[in-house]
Amino acid sequence: MPKGNGSSEILDQPAPAIAAAIRHGKATARDVAEQAIARVEARNATLNAIVDFDPAEARRDADRIDAQRRDGFDGALLGVPFTVKDTTWVAGRRVTNGSLVFKDFIPPRDALAVERLKAAGGVFLGMTNTPEFAAKGHTENKVYGPTRHPMNPALTPGGSSGGAAAALGAGFAPIALGTDGGGSGRRPAAHVGAVGLKTSAGAIPSPFGFGGFYGPLHGVIAPMGRTVADVRLMFDVMAGPDRRDPVSVAMLDGPPPARPRIAYSPRLGLDVAVDPDVRAAVDGAIERLRAAGWAIEPADIAWPDGTNELAFAPITMAAAVHMYGDLHKRHPGLFGDNIAAMIDNGRTVTGADVAAAIKLADKVARTVAEFFTDYDYLLTPTTACVSWPVEQVYPPAIEGKPASPRGHAAFTPLFNQALVPAISVPCGTGRDGLPVGLQIVAPRLHDRPLLEMAARAEAALDAG
Repeated sequence: MPKGNGSSEILDQPAPAIAAAIRHGKATARDVAEQAIARVEARNATLNAIVDFDPAEARRDADRIDAQRRDGFDGALLGVPFTVKDTTWVAGRRVTNGSLVFKDFIPPRDALAVERLKAAGGVFLGMTNTPEFAAKGHTENKVYGPTRHPMNPALTPGGSSGGAAAALGAGFAPIALGTDGGGSGRRPAAHVGAVGLKTSAGAIPSPFGFGGFYGPLHGVIAPMGRTVADVRLMFDVMAGPDRRDPVSVAMLDGPPPARPRIAYSPRLGLDVAVDPDVRAAVDGAIERLRAAGWAIEPADIAWPDGTNELAFAPITMAAAVHMYGDLHKRHPGLFGDNIAAMIDNGRTVTGADVAAAIKLADKVARTVAEFFTDYDYLLTPTTACVSWPVEQVYPPAIEGKPASPRGHAAFTPLFNQALVPAISVPCGTGRDGLPVGLQIVAPRLHDRPLLEMAARAEAALDAG
């Protein structure tokens, strides 16, 4: 259930308020869990957002938190329900990675992010759907089928954290643990009117799990929530180095600059297609932010020659062959069309192709870092279009032009290559009242100042 719907149920409050109510004895974790369970049981059969759900376990977790609270425990997420994307390990639960390859897999332990959420008092609600190996911007797979948009089940919430986004939009929980390897946490959040944070590379350690096609720097944990406050609370709980993850790093603290230098790039400097309704919503948000006192000027990143998402495809295709090529030869029907095509195409990729893609990724990261010597923040649309029919893997046209399979995703993946944090906040609506997101990007390790700027943007846009 989206924020602002007038409901008096505690589950509709932001995560910090839920934890505070339980902390002060105004509610119990079991009260909140029962509300979440009722909502899942009422709507999930239609949406297919949560794909592994055990209400008895949620009740046990909630009762355990209540007992610990009576004994003096006080965690930051005291009694707050959360979901976990079906790519991230939860001990004792079936975690499939959206693939028949792992349809019976039970992880030996929690992912570190899950471990930290539980240690802070969070109540695990269920696993959310994902495309196979989180490698597509449309959430469906051979294990569980498609996930549907909570505002209109005829539409997709996007992907790959589409199940997480649908659960947020349906009000099942205030927070969701997603991942982001090319926009997977930001775009689905934008499509349902939620908030999704792509963290800086290394911000949230991930020493345990499947591993992916994107490498330990480009694919990251993505806190998702209904408000910036939800996401900020999750981030504070999960962030911080762990010596078992060699790329984990400490974050910078402190507020944004007193007079931040802010750029707006409506086409990302690459002349990408954007549907007029999305452009109008984002332009309107920019004007409301200017009216609130933000100094925003037009500016584009001067990308290296050859910059586009397809330029990095050799890395993921070669990884797909390395990880699953032999299995695909023996069992060609095991994989969905997207992964099968990645493996087949990857067999033609050369070492030189991969090296060129890695070199370009390094140039992109250095170019973005240079841009942030002139500006503190960059604003762009999060997506090029609003949600599309669930039967379509991607929208066939954007701005009246034929679209590639990743045309809808053009604004997000380059910032994964650049290793920087980026967040999507709701900024208005497009056609049929469907949500549109504004992406805010910051320099690497500036996740906390970025979250503060996002909170200011959220307040200004809500007031406007």
